[in-house]
Amino acid sequence: MKKPAGWQVRLILAIGVLMTSTSAIFIRLSFAITGHSGISFSIFLAAARLIVTAILLIPSWRNFRPKAHSPQTYYYAIAAGICLAFHFVTWISSLSFTSIAAATTLVTINPIWVSLLCWLWWGEKPHRWVIAGIIIALLGGVLIAFGDSNASQNHSNPLLGDALALLGSLLASLYLLFGRESQKQGLGIGQYILIAYTTAALCLLPLPLFSPQGYWDYPPLVYLYIVLMAIFPQMIGHTSINWSINWISPTIVTLAILFEPLGSSFLGWLIFQEIPPLTVLGGGLILLLGVAIAAIGDNTHQKTGST
Repeated sequence: MKKPAGWQVRLILAIGVLMTSTSAIFIRLSFAITGHSGISFSIFLAAARLIVTAILLIPSWRNFRPKAHSPQTYYYAIAAGICLAFHFVTWISSLSFTSIAAATTLVTINPIWVSLLCWLWWGEKPHRWVIAGIIIALLGGVLIAFGDSNASQNHSNPLLGDALALLGSLLASLYLLFGRESQKQGLGIGQYILIAYTTAALCLLPLPLFSPQGYWDYPPLVYLYIVLMAIFPQMIGHTSINWSINWISPTIVTLAILFEPLGSSFLGWLIFQEIPPLTVLGGGLILLLGVAIAAIGDNTHQKTGST
């Protein structure tokens, strides 16, 4: 495949980040319409979003032609799908308990998780700037948790929400790493999303059936929001980000994802008049600064090979 121009890659990445910023809004709108929140309804939203995505991809299976890839290539794509499924469960659940600003900020600390995972798995010791960034980000996270605990009258369990967002971030990092590894071994973006998104849908498909309401009896607008989530944040947003990783540094991609909390928080203020406490805003800025330092330090280390 011919390498696209740099401006094309950056444009598609920007569109991807913008589209993913709408996810938290559609989720909150679903909470507001139904009066439901919590784990059970969050699992329903996550499962339904992925099922609709998988249905939209059905025509593409006709053109799916397995090539002579190693089984491991497909295992990576399947593992990415499993991580994606439970990333949605944890992150969507976090929005039931904490603010949009806190949830979307904590879920985008991917560069830190990626650096730590690369250290643990492949022995790639983090650059000193990465370590400094992690420490700064942790301080920001403490401020967010402190601010959320003092604003608990507005949210049912902010600390639980923050913890779920952090777990969601770890799962998202695994999803990106597995997906990148699968594509590095030769799987095209079209084949990759077919396998990963369909696997994610199959993982969550039976879970809502264990709740009293299952998939049915929700207001029609909820199903509209689910379709919109499948199209905009998922099909356009996630796919654009996954495609971008093939052409530019994952560090730059994860840095771009840091703009998602800004978009989501702005939309949250515009639609829900949700203004986070100053400690949450300050903690979010410090956390994003730490993540940016870690990501830039990691990128510099990869280019120079220095410590």
